[in-house]
Amino acid sequence: MSGFSVDWLDLREPADFAARNKELAAALVNYLQSDADISPIIVDLGSGTGSTLRALTRLGAHRCVWRLVDNDPALLNEALRRHGQAEIVEDYQADLQDIDALPLGGAALLSASALFDLASADLIDALIARLRKQPTVFYAALNYDGRTEWTPTHPLDQAVLDAFNQDQRRNKGMGSALGPDAASYLQTALQSAGYRVEMRASPWLLGCEQQALMEDLIHGIRAAVADGDGLSGAELDDWQAFRLAHVATGHALIGHIDVLAFPALE
Repeated sequence: MSGFSVDWLDLREPADFAARNKELAAALVNYLQSDADISPIIVDLGSGTGSTLRALTRLGAHRCVWRLVDNDPALLNEALRRHGQAEIVEDYQADLQDIDALPLGGAALLSASALFDLASADLIDALIARLRKQPTVFYAALNYDGRTEWTPTHPLDQAVLDAFNQDQRRNKGMGSALGPDAASYLQTALQSAGYRVEMRASPWLLGCEQQALMEDLIHGIRAAVADGDGLSGAELDDWQAFRLAHVATGHALIGHIDVLAFPALE
């Protein structure tokens, strides 16, 4: 799974960091730093250019060994360029659907950001089944939850959102995507596997400071529902024009949920 540009990942990263639930992140960092004699291994799936690494390091996770896993060599090379001298970083180009081949051995933490809403239930089940064999903490941040609220409102906001959420459940390269159901599925699957699970909201709160991100988001939503879903091209064009006209003065809430899970033996 890939298809994301460095420009898009850089554009969204400040909003991601601001949205990331700091209570769960603090609990995770405390766990990672609990033994000064150990450098915990973190396997970050769908790592991109290393945004999770930057976020957790900024929040106090130091002396860690990072295994960055992505199927896009360009993104991995960019991650190494940014962090190769400052952190202990290992890069792994891998198909995230090949669960048995993922470098999970010895991992204290499996992390992923904005990933599992793109994944299938089968992939998550297989991943958790493998993790049950070792004491690995599970941290999944920024799972889209299906909520989008715009200010000012437009009459088609709900219809566009319904169509977009339908698109989010289509195959994104890792099977039929869970989309807005990802966090609740993770909770159920992890609890069934004996994990102690905590969940917190982590919404994007966008305003004029994130104008460029809002513009890209609006264009992306318009493109995602362009094939119909009960809306005409003229209706979508009207919605898009209205939303773009208000990016400098309007606001948007894009719902996400963070999941942190500790295995039963922790």
